[in-house]
Amino acid sequence: MTVKKIPEGYHSITPYITVDDGHAALAFYKAAFGATEVMLLPMGERVAHAEFKIGDSHVMLGEEWPDMNILSPKTRGGTSTGLMIYLDDVDAAFARALAAGGTQVMAVENQFYGDRSGKIADPFGHQWTLATHVEDVDMAEMERRMAEWSACQKDPAAS
Repeated sequence: MTVKKIPEGYHSITPYITVDDGHAALAFYKAAFGATEVMLLPMGERVAHAEFKIGDSHVMLGEEWPDMNILSPKTRGGTSTGLMIYLDDVDAAFARALAAGGTQVMAVENQFYGDRSGKIADPFGHQWTLATHVEDVDMAEMERRMAEWSACQKDPAAS
């Protein structure tokens, strides 16, 4: 029997996030994003490793291991990565994530590149962009819109 090099149901890249409380994080992701738990490997009261799915994508998580310099964004004082979720209804999903305890970083609005999106910070320090693709925008139009958007960022009165 041949073993698949990429396990069934996984993609080439799978995010692995570190949190300070694995059980609370799993509960938040279930409530906020409709995540389903795939695997949980406890080590005493801690979560050594867990996997969950949002839509068709797996996410792995583990709790901090300070002696190995594996620290959560809360401990480090910020995150250097973000996670992006495409959803059927970004407005409803954003409201659900806020109700579950997320904090708004950027309100949901239509973006120049064709997505309706917003960003939340979860209680564990990770930032999640939630989006629904609402318009296919060709590259020339996207570049034009980006220049317009950029000008407005420099001079808000220009909008």
